[in-house]
Amino acid sequence: MARTPRLVDIPSLGTLDRAAGSLSRQVAQALREAVSKGDLQPGDALPSTRLLAASLQVARGTVIEAYDQLIAEGFLESRPGADTRVAQALVQPQQQPQPQRQRRSESLKTRRKTAPRGLPEPAAAFAQIAREFRPLAPVPFAISVPVGLTAPADIWRRLGNRLRAKGPGAPAGYTDPLGALPLREAIAAYVRKSRSVHCEAGQVIVTSGTQQGLFLSSQVLLGPDDQVWVENPAYRGLTAVLESTGHRDSMVRVPVDSEGIDVQAGIRMAPHARAAFVTPSHQYPLGMPMSMSRRNALLVWARGNNGWVVEDDYDSELRYEGYPFPSLQGLDPERVVYLGTFSKVLFPSLRLGYVIAPDYLVDAFCGARILMDRHPPNADQHVLAAFMAEGHLERHIRRVRNVYADHRALLIEALTAMLPGDVAWIEPGDQGMHLVLWLAQSIDDRLVVDLATRAGVSVRPISTTFAPGTGRPGLVLGFGGYSREQMKTAAERLAVVVNKVARSRDAKRV
Repeated sequence: MARTPRLVDIPSLGTLDRAAGSLSRQVAQALREAVSKGDLQPGDALPSTRLLAASLQVARGTVIEAYDQLIAEGFLESRPGADTRVAQALVQPQQQPQPQRQRRSESLKTRRKTAPRGLPEPAAAFAQIAREFRPLAPVPFAISVPVGLTAPADIWRRLGNRLRAKGPGAPAGYTDPLGALPLREAIAAYVRKSRSVHCEAGQVIVTSGTQQGLFLSSQVLLGPDDQVWVENPAYRGLTAVLESTGHRDSMVRVPVDSEGIDVQAGIRMAPHARAAFVTPSHQYPLGMPMSMSRRNALLVWARGNNGWVVEDDYDSELRYEGYPFPSLQGLDPERVVYLGTFSKVLFPSLRLGYVIAPDYLVDAFCGARILMDRHPPNADQHVLAAFMAEGHLERHIRRVRNVYADHRALLIEALTAMLPGDVAWIEPGDQGMHLVLWLAQSIDDRLVVDLATRAGVSVRPISTTFAPGTGRPGLVLGFGGYSREQMKTAAERLAVVVNKVARSRDAKRV
């Protein structure tokens, strides 16, 4: 079937060598090579002779001569009143030409497979991170997929249109590396009220989500030889940051129990660590809050050791039984760097979060930010500032909390009914956008993830969040903006997979 002709650029033509003989032969040969390499495909329309001559800075007659030669050879075809095109006859028999985007994608995959040996060590490490963090399909139980009832699309669109019409939604030029002042003021007011954070707008640094906040914190707080406490298990995005910034060997994985991070264990393991990265309101991924005694012990250690605590408060607003726990930062604003995000309660593609730093660290965070991306994109900052200032965020959180509480209860009920207690069980938790489904010790959670993916269910293994040699098998299940029907169907499919793997395990034992 003939392809619709289209105008194309031909970057592979390069520059002609005016001292190497006939220019028309060089143009013809360059076009042949473009066809053989796939830069030009059967049916592609070539530039007019006038345009190509101007691009190559040669006489038009030179290009006409090259085109005529290739038409005679059957590489090109031309009809009166139509573009000159790569000949359709060059299509392989019984082979349909592929869309250019698909051809480029396949070519890229081929190049990846045939990468030369001896790549730098950081390249291999970053490639592994890319594989680990590939987005899951937006189906249950992928985390942070706020669709349907939980997406503020209409309000967001209306505010965006209003602000763009007035101008500040799309300012020109560089802006403050700390972020737009209206948004920083709105954030400061919000966390003071909802999270008991002690701060002013001048302490707020707007980031591209929590991930950037974690990276900035590692850059600002840790020297080359400094040890750092990290929870075990912990968010893989944090451990990947520390591994890739030279702290693989100085990262101390401190165990977590029902009260949160075990501070005394951390002191035994690395008493003089420079910083501790923690999730006190909702431990990631297990879900328990840090007890008050542990919070006090952690802050006592930080003060006595001239260290810092980095508090990742990633989804603290979403507690379903009782009020959200107050922030750790409110107990000691001088020793705690507070990280928050809007990705969880609004939508991940927003890519807006924030760091609240002690006054004496604001310039340091600002400088580190400048070296990364100068300043955050500005348009959405103004929309978010208006969204918060007009009370939409608080109303949205109340609505989201009700929807997610219902989804959480549905998921717990469904999986408890479908899975035997000796095969899988839910980790109790009353907060956040995910649950942990523990698996029997002999079940490979990565195998379950692979099989679930083939069954159309998106889950992540929990074993990868533990330090090497300490992992337990389990699954992280998001229950975001999916419908009840989607949740039930996905739960059934997941239960089938888990039960199948469990039966296979039992059969091997016999």
